[in-house]
Amino acid sequence: MISIDPASNSVKDNYKLLIGSIVPRPIAFVTTKTEKGTLNGAPFSYFNIISANPPMVSLAIQRIGEKQKDTARNAIQLKEFVVHIVTESNVEKVNETAALLPAEESEIELAGLTPVESLKISVPGVQEAGVRMECVLEHALELGGGEAPSSDLLIGRIVLFHFDEQIYKEGKIDYSELKAVSRLAGADYAKIGEIFSLERPK
Repeated sequence: MISIDPASNSVKDNYKLLIGSIVPRPIAFVTTKTEKGTLNGAPFSYFNIISANPPMVSLAIQRIGEKQKDTARNAIQLKEFVVHIVTESNVEKVNETAALLPAEESEIELAGLTPVESLKISVPGVQEAGVRMECVLEHALELGGGEAPSSDLLIGRIVLFHFDEQIYKEGKIDYSELKAVSRLAGADYAKIGEIFSLERPK
């Protein structure tokens, strides 16, 4: 085994080790709204479930230097956001939204995605996603970075689920129809491959 002390590494070196080791990572495509009403959208792979009671998800958004990204700033100000699951059918358009645009330019418009109104919050989602979750912000934490935070950890409580009829079957999600994609490292993504089952011990 090769042992590496992260304290002796650069941030970039640790980043490479993390994104290369913790794979595959689910991808959240997140829409938020600026104070002036611009609909922003961006993908994040530091994302996961943290609770089913109540249903909550976590989203870690890395800062650019000391500057918050639009998604973090908007979600903290408005306390609302929408999480979409990235799939084979929308991954190319979602990838376009990773472009660094000024806050008052919409990545949704840039990528040609279709806004759709939410029912319980003011932030729209996008029509091209088979899974959409309307969220309210439960907690926002500033993390890491030494003298200044390097990341914003958002915890969102899901107040409404939206599922495409093809993937929602008898209260469960058919992931063969969902066709979610996950993030690896560099420019690499992964589709769901071979599936196997293991019974949990009683």
